[in-house]
Amino acid sequence: MGAVDPLADGTAAVDVIGVLTARGQTLAAAESLTAGLFCATVAGVPGASAVLRGGLITYATDLKATLADVPADTLDAVGPVAPDTARAMAIGTKKRCGADWAVALTGVAGPAPQNGHPVGEVWCAIARPDHGVVVKQLDIDADAGRWGIRTAAVARALDLLTTELDR
Repeated sequence: MGAVDPLADGTAAVDVIGVLTARGQTLAAAESLTAGLFCATVAGVPGASAVLRGGLITYATDLKATLADVPADTLDAVGPVAPDTARAMAIGTKKRCGADWAVALTGVAGPAPQNGHPVGEVWCAIARPDHGVVVKQLDIDADAGRWGIRTAAVARALDLLTTELDR
């Protein structure tokens, strides 16, 4: 029997699509460790095309700069797995994709630590229409494995976005 998929019911994604559709607002994402899973999860909801602008897969560090406009000095100073990097990814993606909201995810899915960051360390940033940005560390159990860490990151990012939409 395969692993349980925590995104299977899609409730949070359905809620996000419903709220954004009602407001006439749009969403984009920059994804590193999730490699498109966030956008795929959102796109799995009927009606997603009304709000999902697209996403940037910035799995490689250099693409965080060239696609998501993360300043090179930020990457040099703190690296790809950091709150400042997630913040810059969200801001750059919001601008690049012309979206009202943007979600950024960066972290370590394993199997080994990366540049001193433990497996399961994930940073999520949400760029809001009012130009505010919230950044949160999503500590995910390293024992969840690569797929479990990636799906948990998407689920928690959707929960954080839902919280921000309710503000």
